[in-house]
Amino acid sequence: MKIIIKSIITFCLHYLSVGAISAAPGKASPGPEKGIAHTKTTATDKLKDTSFVNPVIDTSFYRINTTYKAALNRLQVQAAALKEYVAENNFNTEHCFLVDMSIPSGKNRFFIYNLKKDSIELSSLVAHGFGSTRKNSYDELVFSNTPNSFKTSLGKYKIGYAYKGSFGLSYKLYGLDSTNSKAFERTIVLHADQLVPEKEVFPYHIFQSAGCPTVSPSFLGVLTNYIKASWKPILLWIYYSA
Repeated sequence: MKIIIKSIITFCLHYLSVGAISAAPGKASPGPEKGIAHTKTTATDKLKDTSFVNPVIDTSFYRINTTYKAALNRLQVQAAALKEYVAENNFNTEHCFLVDMSIPSGKNRFFIYNLKKDSIELSSLVAHGFGSTRKNSYDELVFSNTPNSFKTSLGKYKIGYAYKGSFGLSYKLYGLDSTNSKAFERTIVLHADQLVPEKEVFPYHIFQSAGCPTVSPSFLGVLTNYIKASWKPILLWIYYSA
């Protein structure tokens, strides 16, 4: 009987000593740290926030609804003014391309407009020249026809022949107004860049070009279909309303 009691006491003492060792500081078994969320990084996470180059919040965020509605109304006015011009100057009288630079770059502002139906068929994002951005302000743009200014030039353009340049498929642009008469000299062309997102990113701004109206690759493909289907050149009009 004494032997049995002694064995039980010995076993208990051994069990308690092992428990004390396992509970000692620095000896605990590894596990998730308290207060730290452990999440798995996915490919989607790595691609976040890479669809635009300049993540600056647009200060016009709180007035964009009013601004955008006004822009759409202005679009119809611009299109109405073009109808006579395209007919008299041998342009396509069914479609034109309108770009309203007064709309923030994170919202669609390149419009394929149907002059016959007075309606927008498609719209997408388009970049402006980085020289057009005022210092410390993304709300107002400045424009120029001067070579090496890297600014967007306002005015009407004739879309010329297609060629393959450093940005791939591109279209020559011929300025038709005094405000963009040096477009060909400045090598201002219509082209695509993968840095231009496929969808709106407002209230953020998008990539800025060296002065060319630059769209996404997929939207350039859409524009190409319109250009190829037209027997006459399509007019591009870039305008701005402060």
